Amino acid sequence: MMHVILRWTLAVAAAALAAPALAALNVFATVPEWGALAQELGGDKVSVFVATGALQDPHHVEAKPSLIARARNADLVVATGAELEIGWLPLVLQQAGNAKVLAGKSGYFEAAAYVTLLDKPTRLDRAEGDVHPGGDPHIQTDPRNLLRISAPLSAKLAALDPANAEYYAARQKDFAQRFGTAIAKWEKDGAALRGVPIVVQHKAFTYLIAWLGMKPVATLEPKPGVEPTTAYLAEVLATLERQPAKMVLRAAYQSDRASQWIAERAKISAVALPFTVGGDAEARDLFSLFDDTLARLNKGAQ
Repeated sequence: MMHVILRWTLAVAAAALAAPALAALNVFATVPEWGALAQELGGDKVSVFVATGALQDPHHVEAKPSLIARARNADLVVATGAELEIGWLPLVLQQAGNAKVLAGKSGYFEAAAYVTLLDKPTRLDRAEGDVHPGGDPHIQTDPRNLLRISAPLSAKLAALDPANAEYYAARQKDFAQRFGTAIAKWEKDGAALRGVPIVVQHKAFTYLIAWLGMKPVATLEPKPGVEPTTAYLAEVLATLERQPAKMVLRAAYQSDRASQWIAERAKISAVALPFTVGGDAEARDLFSLFDDTLARLNKGAQ
């Protein structure tokens, strides 16, 4: 009997040693890019949950009970901020009853606070569509912003989990080196895009356009978030006859109806960009996201 007990005890001990260590921090990321960045920086010390999918409009999300349950158990919420999640995240956090991850508390992180926001509106009026008072929140389309955000996010992880502070710092240093090298390559790959005239379906690529130096000629939405009518698209087409463009861009989560209508009539390329991690089969992580984005842009510009 003692031999059986001893064997059972040793088996349990061996299984415990073989089992992976539990993650120290539960991270609730609002969108895929922050989930991917948190995983890069946190490694096996974090368990990351992403509240939205890559083919989902991040502006319009339902505050489902499943999201509330995840937020209730989170140690850290990583959000874009700049009112991207204003329609759903405050309600999720309020209903979760987890005081430490409320805005302004130690377990809340807003990425937009660490970059310079572009395209700030000069007029605040809901009649102008889905305007963001602080500026365009789609900061992830410029990889340099991800690099800027990585250090303060790593510091936040370390503050919440000081026992693993050196681990987070080492991973951030490694990520910054690899991502910085990748940015230099992407800028070289995108050099031919500078000055290329483009049309955008929705103003979701402000930072991408500024980074690569492309030239926006028209927007298919008459106002942000407002679907264009055929009459309005005809006006855009008339503009393109005077100012030709090379391609029309849309995010993968958007319907292609308007961009295809313009592309066929203006005889330009319709390019769907992944927009975030998981936006297409090629954009598996932060690195392949921009590999794929540059490849699609260069193909569309030919």
